[in-house]
Amino acid sequence: MVGEKIFEAQNDWPTTDSRDCGTGREGDSELSLYDCLMTLDSETKAVELPEDHGNELRLWLRLLTCTTLIEGEVRSRLRERFGVTLPRFDLMAQLDKVSEGMTLSDVSKRMMVSNGNVTGLVERLVESGHLDRRTSDTDRRVQVIRLTKTGRAEFRKMAQEHESWIADMFSELTPRDVRELMRLLAKTKASAQKSASRRTP
Repeated sequence: MVGEKIFEAQNDWPTTDSRDCGTGREGDSELSLYDCLMTLDSETKAVELPEDHGNELRLWLRLLTCTTLIEGEVRSRLRERFGVTLPRFDLMAQLDKVSEGMTLSDVSKRMMVSNGNVTGLVERLVESGHLDRRTSDTDRRVQVIRLTKTGRAEFRKMAQEHESWIADMFSELTPRDVRELMRLLAKTKASAQKSASRRTP
């Protein structure tokens, strides 16, 4: 397909931004500079497409461009301000919602990643004192992880700043803009889910 030749969507967890190209940092996919520039420049490439491809592909690339820019900025700020990667932040965010802790399997499902990815993150956060890991009282084969007191306090400090960063990035939108965008994105999500259900055997 022409669209695939022009741009190959990167949907592996976690994604990366151009500042992380080739770094091999924990939690960041190691992509070539060319791949990263293709991701950030996807919207520009869409302009070069023939008209018969319609506006749907241009819309998809604009959504992807916005996601790439915002996620890249969040990654950079987390690293610079707190020395933490986005995957670690995401894992701690899941655990902050459940005081009694979660199993590795449950965390994997919520984050939509493999157990292997979660295990590596958990190991590092246990070593740093942010997580506590223990065997389940009901099933000795299952491990339960939860935030330590230190981990919860540090996460909430990060979360507060994270919220302010996001608010600043959307500051040019009016409350009405935000409501309308939320409505349209909900409609977009429903359309994508409907398409996926038609494909699923």
